[in-house]
Amino acid sequence: MPSLPSSSPEPSSSFLTDVSRFLGAFRWAFMPLGLLALVAVGVHAAADTLDDRLLTGVDRLDSAFDAWVGQSSSTAFLVDWVSLETRTRLARALALVWELAADLLLALPALGYREVAAPRPVEAWRRLEVSSEASSWKALLRRCLRRPTPMRWVRPLATAGVVVAGACTVARLVQGTVYLSWRPLFGDTAADLSARGLAVAALCGVSVSLGWRAVLRNLQHADAACEAVGPRRAWTRGLVGCLLVAPLGFAAAWDAAPVLSFLR
Repeated sequence: MPSLPSSSPEPSSSFLTDVSRFLGAFRWAFMPLGLLALVAVGVHAAADTLDDRLLTGVDRLDSAFDAWVGQSSSTAFLVDWVSLETRTRLARALALVWELAADLLLALPALGYREVAAPRPVEAWRRLEVSSEASSWKALLRRCLRRPTPMRWVRPLATAGVVVAGACTVARLVQGTVYLSWRPLFGDTAADLSARGLAVAALCGVSVSLGWRAVLRNLQHADAACEAVGPRRAWTRGLVGCLLVAPLGFAAAWDAAPVLSFLR
């Protein structure tokens, strides 16, 4: 009788492949937490740049208050009521409250991030129907252009500024750590070039792996919130939150995201 061909054993996977598969099974947990951490770091970096501006605003209000109460001798004793230390604490408290509010508005939606499997091939006559119902970048941006609302535009743009600031914070940490630890070993020039290169790699890696997902998740959240209330109420949906996060997003992109500093 002819002998049956022996089945060759399946090649065993490498150790790194097994570890990658094991860690990949927990993406549902660490990906949302990573997005949450990146947004929180970016919001904190933006809030740090607003501390001095808040203190300046509090000082101007105190000056206006002192000028008002100083006009009368009966209320002149209130001029020194708010000291410099009190104004500093008030400015820090306002910055903290602002930061926590922005975290609630921008970071918490990241916890709802979920990854889905790639879409299966469908018939040609069903492609238009499937693509119109998908929450892809193309479909979301199409709705932003056709039915623009403050929440659909302000939240994702503020998130984009915040995640760039968060990625820059991580890159600065990498740059400082590498430079200070490698300088005694390789000298100033080599340590500086290596630190800059690794900082740029960290900036690109964080932005590619986490940054765009955070923006997409906030865009999905804003789109779902606007679609749930109808076109008339969508313009006022989340308007107060947009007013809170818009200055932080601008400060994050303008002051807390020195992208070009890693190349100079």
